[in-house]
Amino acid sequence: MGRREMREHIFKLLFLREFNQSEEMPEQIRMYFESLEELAPMNEAYMQNKYEKILECLAEIDEILNQASSGWKVSRMSKVDVNILRLAVYEMKYDEDVPVKVAINEAVELAKKFGGDDSSSFVNGILGKIAKELS
Repeated sequence: MGRREMREHIFKLLFLREFNQSEEMPEQIRMYFESLEELAPMNEAYMQNKYEKILECLAEIDEILNQASSGWKVSRMSKVDVNILRLAVYEMKYDEDVPVKVAINEAVELAKKFGGDDSSSFVNGILGKIAKELS
């Protein structure tokens, strides 16, 4: 399984979290991973670890998003867009293995696949602004 596919699964876990109580998530994650065919233990560990690290940084990530998205607080964004943005901001700020341009491109691709008509341009605009602030 490649990084792009694992990134998509991490996004899905973040999205799943929007609809479940926090105490339900360990079971939801277990069932999600069981539904994936032939998932290597190493890939499962990578995705689980990255998901948990994003949650640890969630308050700071959301603050970065709130500052970058004038007029669009995280609470007003679509659940798809906000979770794509959370994953991308985590990669841009905390994951040294992912170049900023790659994080932005991958987020735009996720937005095209899972978001609404304007999601990809919205995601690209927010992340472009954040990239300038981080550099």
